[in-house]
Amino acid sequence: MRYFELRCKAFVKKDIAFQASFELLSKYISFCMYQEGMGEVHQKEGFKYYVFGGLLPIEKDKIYKQGNLYSFTIRSLDETLIDTLSTTLRQNINNESLQVVEAHKKTISQFFITELYSATPVIVSVNNGKYWTMNESGDIVQLQKQLHENAEKKYQSFFGESLHVTNNFIQFIEIKNKVPQNILITKEGKSIRFFGNKFRIVPNEDEVSQKLAFVALACGVGEKNSYGAGFMLGRGIR
Repeated sequence: MRYFELRCKAFVKKDIAFQASFELLSKYISFCMYQEGMGEVHQKEGFKYYVFGGLLPIEKDKIYKQGNLYSFTIRSLDETLIDTLSTTLRQNINNESLQVVEAHKKTISQFFITELYSATPVIVSVNNGKYWTMNESGDIVQLQKQLHENAEKKYQSFFGESLHVTNNFIQFIEIKNKVPQNILITKEGKSIRFFGNKFRIVPNEDEVSQKLAFVALACGVGEKNSYGAGFMLGRGIR
């Protein structure tokens, strides 16, 4: 099993607020897909099989400055998608806020994962259209169950095969934030906030758990990955 990533550099044409950056990158990526006839990937219901991390470094005042270069990473299980974006991201796209100037592809083979850390908020839906936080739910068992089911469904959907699951792939989960984190988007002129959390996750060591941990690293933990949610950093033995 492998995943593919693009390590990109973007030139910022005008100041960008941190809160606006996730939607900006999401729209930039989806526009590139439409340019190459891959718009159905972003439009279709279900999993998109990719995730991206935010612009780095984050400035102290959380404003990305005009004239500076910032990096971001896109990951996917789908090599065709990554190859397409590798070409289209660097084209002269008419975007008033930024321009991608570099996009280098890297292939990562499955390795033994000891820990996962969320670099962007992990989004998990609960009842009544709300999102999992300690205040809204606080049910850690339910959280682990939903994160596991999400990863398992991504695996089964992408690879077209079932796993013989005997236990949750998560051995231990630690909440790293004191207050909920959020990702802001606009839809039909209205602002929408997806609330989430930053986690440290220790996966189990069995073969199935390691496959699911790798899928989580490859295309994101939880929901709203195409908006940049659930982008993970991994530690382990390569």
